[in-house]
Amino acid sequence: MSPQVLSELAPTGVLRAAINMGNFLLVTGKDPSGDPSGVSPDMAAAIAARLGVPVKYVPYARPGELADDAEKGAWDIGLIGAEPQRAAVINFTAAYCEIEATYLVPAGSATRNVGEVDQPGKRIAVTARSAYGLWLENNIKQAELKQFDSADAAIKAFLGDKMDAYAGLRPALLTEVTKHPGARILDGQFTAVQQAVGTPKKNTAAFAFLRDFVEEAKKSGIVASLIERHGVTGRLSVAPHA
Repeated sequence: MSPQVLSELAPTGVLRAAINMGNFLLVTGKDPSGDPSGVSPDMAAAIAARLGVPVKYVPYARPGELADDAEKGAWDIGLIGAEPQRAAVINFTAAYCEIEATYLVPAGSATRNVGEVDQPGKRIAVTARSAYGLWLENNIKQAELKQFDSADAAIKAFLGDKMDAYAGLRPALLTEVTKHPGARILDGQFTAVQQAVGTPKKNTAAFAFLRDFVEEAKKSGIVASLIERHGVTGRLSVAPHA
Protein backbone atom coordinates (compact mmCIF):
# COMPACT_ATOMS: atom_id res chain seq x y z
CA MET A 1 0.00 0.00 0.00
CA SER A 2 1.39 3.37 -1.05
CA PRO A 3 2.39 5.52 1.94
CA GLN A 4 0.67 8.48 0.26
CA VAL A 5 -2.63 6.60 -0.05
CA LEU A 6 -2.43 5.60 3.61
CA SER A 7 -1.58 9.11 4.76
CA GLU A 8 -4.51 10.55 2.76
CA LEU A 9 -7.11 7.95 3.75
CA ALA A 10 -6.07 7.20 7.31
CA PRO A 11 -4.29 10.31 8.64
CA THR A 12 -5.52 9.48 12.16
CA GLY A 13 -4.57 5.78 11.91
CA VAL A 14 -8.14 4.69 11.15
CA LEU A 15 -10.36 5.02 8.08
CA ARG A 16 -13.13 7.44 9.06
CA ALA A 17 -16.06 6.45 6.87
CA ALA A 18 -18.99 8.88 6.64
CA ILE A 19 -22.26 6.99 6.31
CA ASN A 20 -25.64 8.36 5.22
CA MET A 21 -27.93 6.83 7.85
CA GLY A 22 -31.00 8.09 5.97
CA ASN A 23 -30.73 5.51 3.17
CA PHE A 24 -32.58 2.45 4.48
CA LEU A 25 -31.36 0.27 1.59
CA LEU A 26 -27.69 0.89 2.26
CA VAL A 27 -27.91 0.97 6.06
CA THR A 28 -30.28 -1.78 7.14
CA GLY A 29 -29.64 -1.79 10.88
CA LYS A 30 -27.04 -1.62 13.62
CA ASP A 31 -24.70 -4.27 14.94
CA PRO A 32 -24.48 -5.16 18.67
CA SER A 33 -21.85 -2.47 19.23
CA GLY A 34 -24.17 0.20 17.82
CA ASP A 35 -22.29 0.65 14.55
CA PRO A 36 -24.33 0.85 11.33
CA SER A 37 -24.70 -2.35 9.33
CA GLY A 38 -25.57 -2.78 5.68
CA VAL A 39 -24.09 -2.62 2.20
CA SER A 40 -22.59 0.86 2.67
CA PRO A 41 -20.82 0.19 6.02
CA ASP A 42 -19.57 -3.16 4.69
CA MET A 43 -18.07 -1.46 1.64
CA ALA A 44 -16.26 0.93 3.96
CA ALA A 45 -15.05 -1.99 6.09
CA ALA A 46 -13.73 -3.76 2.97
CA ILE A 47 -11.79 -0.63 1.98
CA ALA A 48 -10.33 -0.37 5.50
CA ALA A 49 -9.33 -4.05 5.38
CA ARG A 50 -7.51 -3.49 2.08
CA LEU A 51 -5.69 -0.54 3.65
CA GLY A 52 -4.85 -2.60 6.73
CA VAL A 53 -6.41 -0.15 9.19
CA PRO A 54 -9.52 -0.20 11.42
CA VAL A 55 -12.73 1.48 10.24
CA LYS A 56 -14.54 4.14 12.26
CA TYR A 57 -18.04 5.09 11.16
CA VAL A 58 -19.09 8.74 11.11
CA PRO A 59 -22.90 8.74 10.86
CA TYR A 60 -24.93 11.51 9.20
CA ALA A 61 -28.70 11.82 9.22
CA ARG A 62 -28.75 13.33 5.72
CA PRO A 63 -26.43 13.14 2.70
CA GLY A 64 -26.30 16.92 2.32
CA GLU A 65 -24.84 17.28 5.81
CA LEU A 66 -22.23 14.65 4.99
CA ALA A 67 -21.23 16.55 1.86
CA ASP A 68 -21.06 19.83 3.81
CA ASP A 69 -18.25 18.38 5.95
CA ALA A 70 -16.07 17.33 2.99
CA GLU A 71 -13.55 20.12 3.54
CA LYS A 72 -13.66 20.12 7.35
CA GLY A 73 -11.48 17.05 7.97
CA ALA A 74 -14.36 15.18 9.64
CA TRP A 75 -14.12 12.06 7.45
CA ASP A 76 -11.79 10.33 4.97
CA ILE A 77 -14.31 8.59 2.71
CA GLY A 78 -18.01 9.29 2.27
CA LEU A 79 -20.55 6.82 0.88
CA ILE A 80 -23.39 8.80 -0.74
CA GLY A 81 -25.00 9.48 -4.10
CA ALA A 82 -22.62 11.06 -6.60
CA GLU A 83 -24.19 14.30 -7.81
CA PRO A 84 -22.66 17.27 -9.72
CA GLN A 85 -23.32 19.72 -6.86
CA ARG A 86 -21.34 17.49 -4.49
CA ALA A 87 -18.53 16.87 -6.96
CA ALA A 88 -17.32 20.45 -6.47
CA VAL A 89 -15.67 19.38 -3.21
CA ILE A 90 -15.65 15.56 -3.44
CA ASN A 91 -13.98 13.21 -5.93
CA PHE A 92 -16.36 10.33 -6.60
CA THR A 93 -15.60 6.85 -7.89
CA ALA A 94 -17.94 5.28 -10.41
CA ALA A 95 -21.07 3.94 -8.70
CA TYR A 96 -20.88 0.59 -6.95
CA CYS A 97 -24.66 0.19 -6.81
CA GLU A 98 -27.72 2.13 -7.94
CA ILE A 99 -31.36 2.70 -7.00
CA GLU A 100 -34.21 3.69 -9.34
CA ALA A 101 -35.98 6.99 -8.62
CA THR A 102 -39.52 7.59 -9.89
CA TYR A 103 -42.83 9.19 -8.91
CA LEU A 104 -45.89 8.34 -6.84
CA VAL A 105 -49.08 9.92 -8.22
CA PRO A 106 -52.40 10.26 -6.37
CA ALA A 107 -55.60 8.36 -6.97
CA GLY A 108 -57.36 9.60 -10.09
CA SER A 109 -54.22 11.05 -11.66
CA ALA A 110 -54.19 11.02 -15.47
CA THR A 111 -50.37 10.90 -15.49
CA ARG A 112 -49.22 7.61 -17.00
CA ASN A 113 -45.46 7.85 -17.34
CA VAL A 114 -42.45 9.66 -15.91
CA GLY A 115 -42.12 11.94 -18.95
CA GLU A 116 -45.58 13.46 -18.35
CA VAL A 117 -44.72 14.88 -14.91
CA ASP A 118 -42.61 17.86 -16.00
CA GLN A 119 -45.48 19.96 -17.33
CA PRO A 120 -46.58 23.56 -16.66
CA GLY A 121 -48.82 23.85 -13.60
CA LYS A 122 -47.80 20.54 -12.07
CA ARG A 123 -46.24 20.41 -8.60
CA ILE A 124 -43.72 17.81 -7.42
CA ALA A 125 -42.90 17.15 -3.75
CA VAL A 126 -39.37 15.96 -2.96
CA THR A 127 -36.95 15.67 -0.04
CA ALA A 128 -34.49 18.57 -0.25
CA ARG A 129 -30.83 17.77 -0.97
CA SER A 130 -31.49 14.09 -1.63
CA ALA A 131 -29.49 12.79 -4.61
CA TYR A 132 -32.64 12.44 -6.72
CA GLY A 133 -33.83 15.85 -5.49
CA LEU A 134 -30.59 17.40 -6.74
CA TRP A 135 -31.14 15.68 -10.10
CA LEU A 136 -34.65 17.17 -10.31
CA GLU A 137 -33.28 20.63 -9.43
CA ASN A 138 -31.02 20.38 -12.48
CA ASN A 139 -33.53 18.84 -14.87
CA ILE A 140 -37.13 19.90 -14.10
CA LYS A 141 -37.93 22.67 -16.58
CA GLN A 142 -41.69 23.30 -16.46
CA ALA A 143 -43.22 21.80 -13.32
CA GLU A 144 -42.82 23.41 -9.89
CA LEU A 145 -40.45 21.57 -7.56
CA LYS A 146 -41.43 21.84 -3.88
CA GLN A 147 -38.63 20.80 -1.51
CA PHE A 148 -39.03 19.68 2.11
CA ASP A 149 -36.62 18.92 4.94
CA SER A 150 -37.66 15.28 5.27
CA ALA A 151 -39.46 12.53 3.38
CA ASP A 152 -42.26 12.64 5.98
CA ALA A 153 -42.78 16.37 5.39
CA ALA A 154 -42.70 15.88 1.60
CA ILE A 155 -45.29 13.09 1.58
CA LYS A 156 -47.51 15.03 4.01
CA ALA A 157 -47.46 18.08 1.70
CA PHE A 158 -48.00 15.91 -1.39
CA LEU A 159 -51.18 14.53 0.17
CA GLY A 160 -52.40 17.60 2.05
CA ASP A 161 -51.81 20.10 -0.75
CA LYS A 162 -53.01 17.69 -3.46
CA MET A 163 -49.78 17.86 -5.45
CA ASP A 164 -49.35 16.04 -8.74
CA ALA A 165 -46.39 13.80 -7.89
CA TYR A 166 -44.13 12.73 -5.05
CA ALA A 167 -40.55 11.92 -6.09
CA GLY A 168 -38.70 9.14 -4.31
CA LEU A 169 -36.67 5.97 -4.53
CA ARG A 170 -38.73 3.10 -5.94
CA PRO A 171 -38.18 0.80 -2.90
CA ALA A 172 -39.54 3.45 -0.52
CA LEU A 173 -42.45 4.17 -2.86
CA LEU A 174 -43.38 0.47 -2.88
CA THR A 175 -44.06 0.80 0.85
CA GLU A 176 -45.74 4.21 0.58
CA VAL A 177 -48.16 3.25 -2.18
CA THR A 178 -49.78 0.59 0.04
CA LYS A 179 -50.93 3.34 2.47
CA HIS A 180 -52.89 5.37 -0.09
CA PRO A 181 -55.73 3.61 -1.95
CA GLY A 182 -55.69 4.38 -5.66
CA ALA A 183 -52.19 5.90 -5.67
CA ARG A 184 -49.81 4.53 -8.31
CA ILE A 185 -46.07 4.32 -8.89
CA LEU A 186 -45.16 5.37 -12.43
CA ASP A 187 -43.29 2.89 -14.61
CA GLY A 188 -39.72 3.72 -15.56
CA GLN A 189 -37.36 6.09 -13.79
CA PHE A 190 -36.35 9.72 -14.04
CA THR A 191 -32.89 8.85 -12.78
CA ALA A 192 -30.98 6.15 -10.94
CA VAL A 193 -29.20 7.29 -7.81
CA GLN A 194 -25.57 6.32 -8.21
CA GLN A 195 -24.17 5.23 -4.86
CA ALA A 196 -20.43 5.86 -4.91
CA VAL A 197 -17.41 6.28 -2.67
CA GLY A 198 -16.12 9.82 -2.35
CA THR A 199 -13.06 11.43 -0.82
CA PRO A 200 -12.19 15.12 -0.42
CA LYS A 201 -10.72 16.69 -3.58
CA LYS A 202 -7.24 17.06 -2.05
CA ASN A 203 -6.82 13.26 -1.77
CA THR A 204 -5.57 12.59 -5.30
CA ALA A 205 -3.63 9.36 -4.62
CA ALA A 206 -6.46 8.07 -2.46
CA PHE A 207 -8.98 8.71 -5.23
CA ALA A 208 -7.06 6.54 -7.71
CA PHE A 209 -6.96 3.72 -5.13
CA LEU A 210 -10.70 4.02 -4.40
CA ARG A 211 -11.61 4.14 -8.08
CA ASP A 212 -9.76 0.89 -8.74
CA PHE A 213 -11.12 -0.77 -5.60
CA VAL A 214 -14.74 -0.07 -6.57
CA GLU A 215 -14.28 -1.50 -10.08
CA GLU A 216 -12.66 -4.62 -8.62
CA ALA A 217 -15.48 -4.98 -6.05
CA LYS A 218 -18.09 -4.93 -8.82
CA LYS A 219 -16.24 -7.38 -11.07
CA SER A 220 -15.29 -9.83 -8.32
CA GLY A 221 -18.81 -10.13 -6.93
CA ILE A 222 -18.13 -8.37 -3.62
CA VAL A 223 -20.90 -5.83 -4.17
CA ALA A 224 -23.38 -8.49 -5.30
CA SER A 225 -22.60 -10.58 -2.22
CA LEU A 226 -23.19 -7.60 0.09
CA ILE A 227 -26.55 -6.87 -1.56
CA GLU A 228 -27.55 -10.50 -1.01
CA ARG A 229 -26.20 -10.65 2.56
CA HIS A 230 -28.27 -7.67 3.65
CA GLY A 231 -31.50 -8.76 2.00
CA VAL A 232 -31.84 -5.95 -0.53
CA THR A 233 -31.70 -8.02 -3.72
CA GLY A 234 -34.07 -6.53 -6.30
CA ARG A 235 -34.08 -3.17 -4.56
CA LEU A 236 -30.40 -2.37 -5.00
CA SER A 237 -28.53 -3.42 -8.13
CA VAL A 238 -24.81 -3.64 -8.90
CA ALA A 239 -23.88 -0.63 -11.01
CA PRO A 240 -22.47 -1.24 -14.51
CA HIS A 241 -18.70 -1.42 -14.85
CA ALA A 242 -17.08 1.91 -15.67
